[in-house]
Amino acid sequence: MLNILSVDVEDYFHPSEVQHTVDPQCWSGLESRIDVGVHRILELLQQHNVRATFFVLGWIAKHHPEIVREIATAGHEIGCHSYAHQLVYQLSPDQFKEDLQRAKTAIEDACGFSPRVYRAPSYSITQQSIWALEILAEQGFTHDSSIYPVFHDRYGIPGFCRNATIIQTRSGPILEVPIATVRLAGGHVAPVGGGAYLRLLPYRYTAAGIRRLNRTEKIAACIYFHPWELDPDQPRLASGFISNVRTYHGLQSMTGKIERLLSDFQFSTLTAVHPVPALEPVEHCALASSARAQEYTAPQGRALHAQA
Repeated sequence: MLNILSVDVEDYFHPSEVQHTVDPQCWSGLESRIDVGVHRILELLQQHNVRATFFVLGWIAKHHPEIVREIATAGHEIGCHSYAHQLVYQLSPDQFKEDLQRAKTAIEDACGFSPRVYRAPSYSITQQSIWALEILAEQGFTHDSSIYPVFHDRYGIPGFCRNATIIQTRSGPILEVPIATVRLAGGHVAPVGGGAYLRLLPYRYTAAGIRRLNRTEKIAACIYFHPWELDPDQPRLASGFISNVRTYHGLQSMTGKIERLLSDFQFSTLTAVHPVPALEPVEHCALASSARAQEYTAPQGRALHAQA
């Protein structure tokens, strides 16, 4: 089965764990290493003939437009990852819309393409900020990949549909594509979508999760990682034991794990796996009353049913 490979394009000083100690006003004064990780990723993808979706931070597009052009020229899909990597639920709707428009403009100026797929920083579209989907639809976005159906101290909507799901908003529909999770014994949902989970856990954990999704549940897995995760020589800016583990543990092995993923599984872009579908109403997911989940029937007859 064709799975989704996605990259959140941000520098080593952008992650939420680092923002506890580094003021965003200081970003311009820090040495950028965005080219290190991006070039390693592009080389790996070229070697395996894989196209991916790159969710670009608007700040990166503004300050390093050549990186965005290089990604686009290589044939990869360009998405939006906000402008300033602020958690959505810490913004007002007006602030979110302003950040979104600023990011779109920066990305358009960098590569001439207007993004239609979005991912919030740290998966921060939660029950508290579900209103953001309406603004995304209003601004012309067709796909979102910001909801993680897990328990976490920073993000997540536990009980949300674990597969691609159409959300009806007052501004129109948007296709939500959650990061990969698997259901364990007892109903517990565990993340297997990459990022820190790929760095911190053995490769066989992620590989087994993808195989289970593909073979047993017939669901395409959405996997993600960041350029800085392939750059073990980056400066260490996060403070505190937990933040350091979440941000830096496993950096040395990440490139090898990505190579194994590309060898063991088939991947493509988000919209190649999930084109915009026809709408057919079905059961609700765990969402606020202003949004309604609908069934999504994937291409080639792969029916994905809304499931809690």
